[in-house]
Amino acid sequence: MNTDYRKPLPGARIDFYDTREAIDAIEPDAYDKLPYTSRVLAENLVRKCDPAALTASLKQIIYRKRDLDFPWYPSRVVCHDILGQTAFVDLAGLRDAIAEKGGDPSKVNPVVPTQLIVDHSLAVEHAGFEKDAFEKNRAIEDRRNDDRFHFINWTKTAFKNVDVIGPGNGIMHQINLERMSPVIHSRDGVAFPDTLVGTDSHTPHVDALGVIAVGVGGLEAESVMLGRASYLRLPDIVGVELLGKPQPNITATDIVLALTEFLRKQRVVSAYLEFYGEGASHLTLGDRATISNMTPEYGATAAMFYIDQQTIDYLKLTGREDKQVALVETYAKHTGLWADNLATAEYERVLQFDLSSVTRNMAGPSNPHARLATSELGSRGITGATTHEDGKMPDGAVIIAAITSCTNTSNPRNVIAAGLLARNANAKGLTRKPWVKTSLAPGSKAVKLYLEEAKLLPELEALGFGVVAFACTTCNGMSGALDPVIQQEIIDRDLYATAVLSGNRNFDGRIHPYAKQAFLASPALVVAYAIAGTIRFDIEKDVLGMDQQGNPVTLKDLWPTDEEIDAIVAESVKPEHFRKVYEPMFDLTVDYGKGLNPLYNWRESSTYIRRPPYWEGALAAPATLTGMRPLAILGDNITTDHLSPSNAIMADSAAGEYLTKMGVPEEDFNSYATHRGDHLTAQRATLANPKVFNEMVKENGKVVQGSLARIEPEGTVVRMWEAIEHYMQRKQSLIIVAGADYGQGSSRDWAAKGVRLAGVEVIVAEGFERIHRTNLIGMGVLPLEFEPGTTRNTLELDGSETFDVTGQPSPGAVLTLIIHRRSGDTSQVPVKCRLDTGEEVAIYEAGGVLQRFAQDFLQAEEITE
Repeated sequence: MNTDYRKPLPGARIDFYDTREAIDAIEPDAYDKLPYTSRVLAENLVRKCDPAALTASLKQIIYRKRDLDFPWYPSRVVCHDILGQTAFVDLAGLRDAIAEKGGDPSKVNPVVPTQLIVDHSLAVEHAGFEKDAFEKNRAIEDRRNDDRFHFINWTKTAFKNVDVIGPGNGIMHQINLERMSPVIHSRDGVAFPDTLVGTDSHTPHVDALGVIAVGVGGLEAESVMLGRASYLRLPDIVGVELLGKPQPNITATDIVLALTEFLRKQRVVSAYLEFYGEGASHLTLGDRATISNMTPEYGATAAMFYIDQQTIDYLKLTGREDKQVALVETYAKHTGLWADNLATAEYERVLQFDLSSVTRNMAGPSNPHARLATSELGSRGITGATTHEDGKMPDGAVIIAAITSCTNTSNPRNVIAAGLLARNANAKGLTRKPWVKTSLAPGSKAVKLYLEEAKLLPELEALGFGVVAFACTTCNGMSGALDPVIQQEIIDRDLYATAVLSGNRNFDGRIHPYAKQAFLASPALVVAYAIAGTIRFDIEKDVLGMDQQGNPVTLKDLWPTDEEIDAIVAESVKPEHFRKVYEPMFDLTVDYGKGLNPLYNWRESSTYIRRPPYWEGALAAPATLTGMRPLAILGDNITTDHLSPSNAIMADSAAGEYLTKMGVPEEDFNSYATHRGDHLTAQRATLANPKVFNEMVKENGKVVQGSLARIEPEGTVVRMWEAIEHYMQRKQSLIIVAGADYGQGSSRDWAAKGVRLAGVEVIVAEGFERIHRTNLIGMGVLPLEFEPGTTRNTLELDGSETFDVTGQPSPGAVLTLIIHRRSGDTSQVPVKCRLDTGEEVAIYEAGGVLQRFAQDFLQAEEITE
């Protein structure tokens, strides 16, 4: 740690690192021109960087250069249980590998403080209209996940520097926002900005507090946990000036869906966004968090807001200690991180967005950036005259209506608005339609407390929105089973059934196997659609029902005013709610290592937790990059849900057949996500999404939808997993060819692990989403990018080809993709190597993150092969 710039922080009994002095020593007055992100990154360098490399690294930031890697040392790692558990399974396997080489496995521990929150394991088997739904769902969660929770409980005491928050307590991002982030740390007598990586793409939720929080895959998180710097180049930092103020009756959900569409069109992929301006001052911290949460939906890496009075007020509201709140304000104002100090910040690119232009919105039917104004439902073909036979569901039936996800339940205004709309609907005698599975799954127990304080929870319960969980549920594909009668009707009538949820993801096949499409909406609109019962309903105009006097009731008759919402928030959301929830939750006392073997005793029969295979067989050998056959040729916008789905496992799937063989009853198959600690189950999810279009599989010239592959050179079409098994037995090296934006969506390491275990050595695409690209590298898969104008279509690939790659992988290098065609012809295609930093090259050459660490650890311990 550098000491040259360490000084006392005025007005506080603590030191800080004077980044302004360090910057201005290189370029006078440069600090005042830096964006917020650059100031925080520079502080991290001044405090943590090797002094010999400090000046060169700071020059990258000052002069907006991008030709040198510099280190970033996040102060925390935050994990949910799916990727967090998978990461610790990897570390437990790493301990085994170290022990087998004669090393001390107990020395393999997170160096960076790590927080693991169990929030991705609960399925809504019991809906919000059922009595004791929360308790019943939690009991099922514990039963299904016994192996997983046994392992997670072992990590509490087996590893140093790990805090575990058990199931039933909330969603990691909302807990992070409401409690875990201090905004400014105080450690070892030094104050410094909170920074973190999280194993979920929505980690930027806490960017709303002015905290750089980046979503990463489990593999990159493991690297940071183990104390390695996250090397990066200066990101593209884009200023987003928010103009005007929201119109009456417009929610933060409406704003973020409009912003998501706008920012996707502006191509902000991988950028750090900084929101500022008059409009930002009109947004509550909850509104800002809704915007920051959906960072991956518009493709950015971070969505920052400055520290200002809204930040301070929110810290007080959520029960932070007075001393901590004072430190945040003092530090921010003195170091230039306060909003008023950033008026002179300069950006290379500025976008403007007028908040007053936002109307009531939804998103759908398949993508979060597909904005759908509620005033345009008819013209967009969503609504329309439908016939509705008595006793049967209508076309477009809403089978799931879920108030879910930290995106909206961390925003008190959104939740209170839903409660007030429910109250108004109850007063007029309206009810939910009987085929709608309703649920309320807040990301924090504090939500229940303030809804009770406002006397609005009973109003929501009356419409079927009782609390079913404090967890990531429907938004993560954990919608649970439908009523069997309703499910059978959907099957028999091939009904177009839909879901409406207040989440952030609505990709096809994600929410529920029988919900053909899904729509994102504010919590209040979710309640309205539960009453409407069909998506073929003009929510702004059509009659929701009749009141007791026989008068028609429409949405405008139910919608609460902004003044009423704000009054209820002011009266009912209190610091004591958050203190009551979080003080006992974080009263953690762990007796590290007491009576524990540092090696995990693997349960051989488990379908959840299994010793990982990354040091065995083909994965221990270097990639050949020759003679590769395509496993799949894919189009644009391939998501990690396509590559490794997270939803419920169906009995007729490859994973379902395997679980049946292992003796697991169908009712306990659980989701793909929960089985990712067992590679034998998880790898059967590879490209298992039924919505996949593998362009190698055609019928009458048309690509067939489904989890299908074509084995070559035989030309046999089989299920994807059968092709993978066949190629694994042949020890055949594989390649995947794809279009633009490959790997968008969740930060799912199994989207990379699955293809690597299948034998895929290379992905060549028109473009990659950031997190998935780093996950591929972390598994030793080489990402290559076509030059502009070159695509799978211009190359006229049909899947019968074999591929070689020649050249030395290095940052920005142009390699050659050699295509050997069945005709005997050969094509040589230049492709860009997407190993973007020297650190990524080193990880790739080692075979992956874990192999790299094992090599370095054994070398440091002076243990040789």
